[in-house]
Amino acid sequence: MNNVISNKKLSAWVDEITKLCQPNKVQWLTGSKNEHQILLDEMVDKGTAILLNQSIRPGCYLFRSDPSDVARVENRTFISSIKQSDAGPTNNWINPNELKQTMLKLYQGSMRGRTMFVIPFSMGPVGSPLSKIGINITDSPYVAVNMYIMTRTGIKVLEALGENGEFVPCLHSVGYPLEPGQLDQKWPCAPINQKFITHFTDEKLIWSYGSGYGGNALLGKKCFALRIASVIARDEGWLAEHMLILKITNPIGEIKYITGAFPSACGKTNLAMLTPTIPGWKVETIGDDIAWMKFGNDGRLYAINPEAGFFGVAPGTSYQTNFNAMKAIEKNTIFTNVALTDEGDVWWEGIGTEAPNHLIDWQGKDWYKGITQTTAAHPNARFTVPANQCPVIANDWEAESGVPISAILIGGRRPKTVPLIHESFNWVHGIFMGSIMGSEITAATISDQIGTVRRDPFAMLPFIGYHVGDYLQHWLDIEKMTDSSKLPKIFFVNWFRKDQNSKFLWPGYGENSRVLKWVFDRTNGKSEARKTAIGWVPSPEDLDLNGLSISQDSLDEMLSINHEEWTRECDSIESYYKMFENRLPQPIRDELNSLRERLK
Repeated sequence: MNNVISNKKLSAWVDEITKLCQPNKVQWLTGSKNEHQILLDEMVDKGTAILLNQSIRPGCYLFRSDPSDVARVENRTFISSIKQSDAGPTNNWINPNELKQTMLKLYQGSMRGRTMFVIPFSMGPVGSPLSKIGINITDSPYVAVNMYIMTRTGIKVLEALGENGEFVPCLHSVGYPLEPGQLDQKWPCAPINQKFITHFTDEKLIWSYGSGYGGNALLGKKCFALRIASVIARDEGWLAEHMLILKITNPIGEIKYITGAFPSACGKTNLAMLTPTIPGWKVETIGDDIAWMKFGNDGRLYAINPEAGFFGVAPGTSYQTNFNAMKAIEKNTIFTNVALTDEGDVWWEGIGTEAPNHLIDWQGKDWYKGITQTTAAHPNARFTVPANQCPVIANDWEAESGVPISAILIGGRRPKTVPLIHESFNWVHGIFMGSIMGSEITAATISDQIGTVRRDPFAMLPFIGYHVGDYLQHWLDIEKMTDSSKLPKIFFVNWFRKDQNSKFLWPGYGENSRVLKWVFDRTNGKSEARKTAIGWVPSPEDLDLNGLSISQDSLDEMLSINHEEWTRECDSIESYYKMFENRLPQPIRDELNSLRERLK
């Protein structure tokens, strides 16, 4: 590797971290398949990974995390900007000088007894003008094998970086140094009060300590691709968003690309890998989670998926709900915190088959159907799989110039008020719609807030690297960078509206292709809509409902606009906007006032 490490800034930083963390050895990862396999084999030998039954699920492995380390820890995730006001009301903030002092003490000798892996990685196709490079230092082989799947890694990235290329330094340690002769944990991590996932936004620097799980440790994902990238995007005039990207082709071969922002539990991955139910239409996947959008020479926004894999939630994924995801994970997949069958395969709640009588649960304990009270898989159990294994991955998913975006979908889980689909009047109105999206809180979450809406602007609330008001202003500024007629149309979708008996009005899943068809035709000016107080809404006859068994009453209800409910919605929005302090952009406030007037 030494002959391709020509970047002096990189060499100096690696030397600095080596002296600080004091690993037993340093290993630069080349990105080769053989190297990846050796790391997996070593973890199997140590008992930290389980090789699944290769005749059932070839190339697949199971990991079990410590029960204290199972998800992103938002209360230990920080935006450490010089000015506290730049972090805004939606982020945890700590003074960067104070936080560095604290973390440097934790990092001192934190990798003793371990190998320090240096992982050069590219977010986006290597060499693409839309891509960015990071260097991930970690003492976790689990992180190393996941980063191999989730990003493009190794020598080719160092070659693209060259002598003077810029990179985002990403430092991670599980925070569990080993003294000579000390036995390691199967899943080493630090106590919760010593976990830090920190973004030094003024320096474009990521430090993570104490957790080995998911977005806390795979620093290319939410940390780089959203929190740091959102700051870079603001400074450089583009968008880094928590959005899927899909490619849709109509029966005569016309192609459109659509992005979509959805909070968790709103069917985002399902939509990205949709199997249409209407004849002649095809949906393919560009990305399931993150979109970077930059202007092309023609003034349109072009998007890339900066990731190379899918890090998906397993529970609820089945051949019925997401056939293409299930096909993708039949081989070469890392599973974390799912249950293990006696045959050496995986199982989780919602997989579509009945639980066997006996399983080994996500904590490594015996689990018996009808007897054990806890779930066999953790609710946040995950699969990590290469994107190119998805059966409907688009042939241009790695296009270096990106793909041109015609429409942006935003949505949430709303049992009432919000119709199945509506289109914004214009770009600014669309940003207003994006600012108020969210999901209604149910009994499964916070009991004293049932019925209220948890707002999640553009599904970015935990991932904006700066003040949320400035983030919305950046979206508004995008319009000034091009001819507004070249910008994508913005639509609000709601698959989750219910009737008076709490039954879903819309069947969802593959039937959502009928809504996508209307969106597709709206971008061509070919489908009709009626003007309402909240935007352009289709009438039932504007949707392709051939072969769909659904009552007229249900259709009328899911496309209706109740002015009393929307007036209450305006009051809720007004209250929510108070958290923006004095940084809510005036055009957004004007849109709320205009909505109130239209509702009168």
